[in-house]
Amino acid sequence: MTPMTQMLAAMALSAVISVALVQSATSDTSVGGFVAFVTAMLMIIAPIRQLSEVSSPITRGLAALERGLALIQDVPAETQGSFSTPRSSGEMVFKDVVVQYGAEGALVIDSLSLSIHGGETIAIVGASGAGKSTLVNLLPRFVDIRSGQILLDGHDLRDWNLQSLRAQFAFVSQHVIMLNDTMAANVALGMELQRDKVIDCLRAANLGALVEGLPQGLDTLVGHNAMQLSGGQRQRLAIARALYKDAPILILDEATSALDTESERAVQDALQGLIRNRTTLVIAHRLSTVMHATRIVAMDAGRIVETGSHQELIALNGHYARLYQLGLGAIPTPPQGSLPTPPSPLAPPGEGEL
Repeated sequence: MTPMTQMLAAMALSAVISVALVQSATSDTSVGGFVAFVTAMLMIIAPIRQLSEVSSPITRGLAALERGLALIQDVPAETQGSFSTPRSSGEMVFKDVVVQYGAEGALVIDSLSLSIHGGETIAIVGASGAGKSTLVNLLPRFVDIRSGQILLDGHDLRDWNLQSLRAQFAFVSQHVIMLNDTMAANVALGMELQRDKVIDCLRAANLGALVEGLPQGLDTLVGHNAMQLSGGQRQRLAIARALYKDAPILILDEATSALDTESERAVQDALQGLIRNRTTLVIAHRLSTVMHATRIVAMDAGRIVETGSHQELIALNGHYARLYQLGLGAIPTPPQGSLPTPPSPLAPPGEGEL
């Protein structure tokens, strides 16, 4: 549109100048009138160009709206049951679960079985593409299984009411989505806004000092996707959001992988309070952050290949030990058949070696 508009404007201006020159040659137009007319024409070209630039975002917006409406119409209704409970115990069982994307795609999860007790911290590790994120996305039914069964509190996920099921989970990921709204609104995220509770959650997430130093406090706008905050502050804001929801099951998907050491330490300190008394699933590539998990589940090609504590898996010298060696260097030799447990920010306060 812009080149076409400029071409038409240039042709129109050339025509006007040609007519004005002919008229001035026959004394039908004065020099002053000719200059004034041409100047007015030149002034009108810029607004015409700006109007042409408006058409591009309008066209993109209409195309995006059309695709969005088509997507909404194509999404099938989610099947759900009627079971609901105010608060889950966090006990989960996977029975021979198989997941496949597309009718002819490869198996992402292949005959996976796993039992998780309420209050456990389970670390899920493995190379990229091992099926870690797919595994946790099965729980709130963002992805459905092809075969097998997943039980929460002894009830199949398909028997749960979706709203009640998804209310049992809080999610903190590497890519945090924030609203162009206030700090308080981003913490409450659609739930009833209780300012005292928001303040408590922000303090628990090590953001109390930041909020107190802001001119408008909780009412400070954080900008598009919280661009006014640093990466570590955005992650801690996501932790405050999870604390505010107070769900019994917590999913941490690479929550600290994109942070520098100082920001990671602040986020890990905030996570200590978040994981307490909750069933927690931790996905991490930095194996140093999952050593104190109750159990570590090592996955490869959609299967669970090893399960155990950090010490047990290192002593096994298998898949997890190779990942650990690649990430942290040489594996220390365990004295008298055991390894000293390195300090980890994910260790619950007061808990000794696992």
